[in-house]
Amino acid sequence: MTKYIFVTGGVLSSLGKGISSASIGTLLKHSGLRVSILKIDPYINVDPGTMSPLEHGEVFVTADGAETDLDIGHYERFLNVKLSKKNNFTTGQVYLSVIKRERQGDYLGKTIQVVPHIVDEIKNRIKKAGKGHDVLIVELGGTVGDIEGLPFLEAIRELTHEFGPHKAYNIHVTLVPYIKAAGELKTKPTQHSVQELRRIGITPDMIIARCEKPLPKELKDKIARSCGIDIHAVIEARDAETIYKVPLNFLRENILYPISRQFKLRELHPDMDSWDILVKKIIAPKDEVTIAFVGKYLGLKESYKSLTEALVHAGANLDTKVNIKWIDSELIESEGSEKLLKDVEGILVAGGFGERGVEGKIEAIRYARENKIPYLGICLGMQLSIIEFARNVLGIAEANSMEFDKDTKYPFIYLIDEFIDQSGQKQIRTHTSPMGGTMRLGEYACKVKPETKLWEAYEHQDIIYERHRHRYEANTKYRKLLEDAGMIVSGESEEGLIEAVEIKEHPWFVGVQFHPEFTSHLQNPNPLIKAFIDNSMKNRESF
Repeated sequence: MTKYIFVTGGVLSSLGKGISSASIGTLLKHSGLRVSILKIDPYINVDPGTMSPLEHGEVFVTADGAETDLDIGHYERFLNVKLSKKNNFTTGQVYLSVIKRERQGDYLGKTIQVVPHIVDEIKNRIKKAGKGHDVLIVELGGTVGDIEGLPFLEAIRELTHEFGPHKAYNIHVTLVPYIKAAGELKTKPTQHSVQELRRIGITPDMIIARCEKPLPKELKDKIARSCGIDIHAVIEARDAETIYKVPLNFLRENILYPISRQFKLRELHPDMDSWDILVKKIIAPKDEVTIAFVGKYLGLKESYKSLTEALVHAGANLDTKVNIKWIDSELIESEGSEKLLKDVEGILVAGGFGERGVEGKIEAIRYARENKIPYLGICLGMQLSIIEFARNVLGIAEANSMEFDKDTKYPFIYLIDEFIDQSGQKQIRTHTSPMGGTMRLGEYACKVKPETKLWEAYEHQDIIYERHRHRYEANTKYRKLLEDAGMIVSGESEEGLIEAVEIKEHPWFVGVQFHPEFTSHLQNPNPLIKAFIDNSMKNRESF
């Protein structure tokens, strides 16, 4: 019998509902329960796949090929699990499925309304995500009072009534701001947010109060009285040195006591010892290394959330602080690579779409190759490493990608017309295909060439499984030309597509078509990213 924890937010966005949900899930999982998490996004987009990273942050890709909200990445990283497309849905997906059924006549001519049809679709999706688990945590994006969130709040209200108090638990995340001029923490925003939630018909069982200063007992008492909850269910959530410390902070607040009591569970004692050791290494590491992170979406660091977190995971497991030197690739084009890259131990060129900043990334790759600096290229970073090699080693100055010049004479990177998707279905894509749903998405097998850097990183595995999100591929027509000049194809798909390249005469230079960051977790860092950091440290020691 699945139990459901519903997490809503009030006052303002970006309070950390996702981290709070993931932290609670981590504690429950380490207590021996089977836990899963669902993120509901109230926006009308079908998924975030066509949204700008500067608009919405990173698009996270699940193993089964769903483009999801970045909070799904937090859930996987905290819980050390694989989630799927059923763990995230949007308003767009809900309306799309209801309208499709209406067009097919499934509603037998009834008038389709938000209540009950839209709300029932939401409830069914929540129940489906909860099957097979002891606890499902459901996080609703946005804040209470947002017009687009009302159908979802109604679904939560109905499910809370339907399940009863021993199977449903409502957590409300709010802000308790510190007013510097008055020298006080203020509870009024929390009270107003709870009043709005109650008007909708939901009474919270717990308040998670985000605050900059410690929340004294008298203020916890005040919140408990004004919101009609037990004082044990008022949880302080202060800013932490790292997001991975939040579960430990919640544990000190005894957050599991009110949850287990209402759910009539045994007393929960999560084993967080190994987690605690890793958090200590994040906060006070023995060593440090500086990595140049070359990208073009640097205005919003959330655009690369999984990758920056993967660097944290690798650093924690190597007891090393990874200092990221953010470098806008367009700046390299104007100021040159020597000035911006001369003081780093490793160079990382991340994925991305579009032509802007590409020449700067190619220049960074050239600098890493010629100066023997450890290099990791991810997705576009691999494709550009091939173009850089073709231009500067093979001497083909016009080598390019069809993404940037569809009529290029030397398409080292091209758009394949047909490919087999993650579910085994044939997909057709051209330059005029719609952007949504025409990429190679999700987990694919990659055959690894023995005695390569890739093979060493993945501990001599012959086949690895990593996730993709891209439209263009390395052109196998030029494979022999590249290999004869010293570029090694160290990974390929079962269909013979190039998945990874290395440079023979280089201490550590690896480019991969897939996104290794999507499978990196705090307790299980991605092997390739860990190897990159490890070799960057060795590079520093060699000078």
